[in-house]
Amino acid sequence: MSLYLSQIRLARSPAAQALAPLLLPSGAGHRRSAAHNLLWSIFSDGHDRRRDFLWREEAEGQFLTLSARPPAQTDLFAPHRVKDFAPDLNPGDRLDLSLRANATRMKRGGARVDVVMDALRSVPTAARAGERVALAQTEGAAWLARQGEKAGFRLIRAQIEDYSVEVLPGHRGPRRGQKQFGILDLTGQIEVTDPAAFVAQLGQGFGRAKAFGCGLMLIRRAT
Repeated sequence: MSLYLSQIRLARSPAAQALAPLLLPSGAGHRRSAAHNLLWSIFSDGHDRRRDFLWREEAEGQFLTLSARPPAQTDLFAPHRVKDFAPDLNPGDRLDLSLRANATRMKRGGARVDVVMDALRSVPTAARAGERVALAQTEGAAWLARQGEKAGFRLIRAQIEDYSVEVLPGHRGPRRGQKQFGILDLTGQIEVTDPAAFVAQLGQGFGRAKAFGCGLMLIRRAT
């Protein structure tokens, strides 16, 4: 399957800039939902089209996407920078990575949980703020290592740069009971063990919440 890596940004025209606050609202959860819809406008070509792209926001109004089709050009966007994504990899190659992910696992009984949130539940409430970073590092690295077991790589090292929790758009009412998802920003290094499996998983993405800008792993050869 062909893949395309694209740099996409809103146009600097007065019309596009005037719409920017509506297209990309400030609230984190609403912004991610709006950004997905904005990008969907250049990938959807029919009512029955399923999402076949990953994305992440790199800066204000600037995005990277990995997709099975090139994005369409519209007046809302500056000309896209699109290139074929076909890394030539061999077993043993080492790669530096950057990944924004919603890391989850399945518990007994079939419940899917965020790995960091679930670990924090065993910590007394008063101590959670102090344990949050350490647990994010431990659980995030372990999760990424598990991903490699089925995605053709071995984790050499991982560093958690940030962990945040966002509320899914549409929630109304008290904080208790609101639907949330955690976002890990990871960097690190991996060794490729199965190039075909790894490239296939790159196209599918890692973790969940892909509609909200998670799952796109950026790679480059380690130096």
